Amino acid sequence: MFKNIRTLALTTAIVSATAVSAFAENPMVGGAAMYADKNIVENAVNSKDHTTLVAAVKAADLVETLQGPGPFTVFAPTNAAFDKLPDGTVETLLKPENKDQLTKILTCHVVAADAMSDAISKMIADDGGEHPVKTVGGCTFTAMQKDGKIMLKDGQGNVATVTIADVDQSNGVIHVIDTVLLPAS
Repeated sequence: MFKNIRTLALTTAIVSATAVSAFAENPMVGGAAMYADKNIVENAVNSKDHTTLVAAVKAADLVETLQGPGPFTVFAPTNAAFDKLPDGTVETLLKPENKDQLTKILTCHVVAADAMSDAISKMIADDGGEHPVKTVGGCTFTAMQKDGKIMLKDGQGNVATVTIADVDQSNGVIHVIDTVLLPAS
């Protein structure tokens, strides 16, 4: 009987340690746990730092797409990134008549691949310090690295820094960024 209790206790400890280590692999985003077995939308809705992005994804009817099998790499701007846009920009983009423009901007934050930061860093290094990043929205941004941080320059010269990298998802990866990337004018 005691042997079974010890075996049960050991098994419980191993399962608990495995669950904790699996959980620890993903960083917290916006005060919320991010689960590798959930998709991009399921995780994003829990981040208090991404409420504007989630609202925009809903307004652009991209929820179903980003819940799909992917793989997707999403460069996810925070609420503070959206706040850096000129006054009224977000409100204007969220209007139904601007859905195409909103969709273009959002899909320019998505790459049709599962690109973790080490792979992006290698591509940057292999290309001599800058790597073109082609998005599903038809934009091409320039990935570069400074002080160990991955940065993306958009078609208008804006530079976004990855502030939280490698948030693993069931259908790809999220990299949190501090600036909204925009298509070339």
